[in-house]
Amino acid sequence: MSAWLLFVLIGTASGIAAGIFGVGGGLIVVPALIYCAGFTQHMATGTSLAVLLPPIGFAAAFEYYRNGNVNVPAAIIIAITMFLGAWFGARLASHISGPHLRLLFGLFVCCLGIYLVFGAYEHMR
Repeated sequence: MSAWLLFVLIGTASGIAAGIFGVGGGLIVVPALIYCAGFTQHMATGTSLAVLLPPIGFAAAFEYYRNGNVNVPAAIIIAITMFLGAWFGARLASHISGPHLRLLFGLFVCCLGIYLVFGAYEHMR
């Protein structure tokens, strides 16, 4: 898969999750950049902050950028597709009942947490 397509998918998934669950983009963007794009933790964090620039994270993203830890093309592509994904996710969420949305959010966070814990465990071995 090309890097461009991967960044589009990450941005879209992050935007949809933000629109449905109200989660910050970093919850999806950082792990996706680490595990799917092979970014370091610093590069993934810096790129995620660059995605959230206006106005959140500008100072932190600038510091990461100054240290060479922002992938600018990835940040731009993810930001654009995240905007579109958030719109779609918000429209989708309006058709899901509150209790079902809460259940989906809980499952989403649990699955992501389990994936991150086991991924970290594998890297520590």
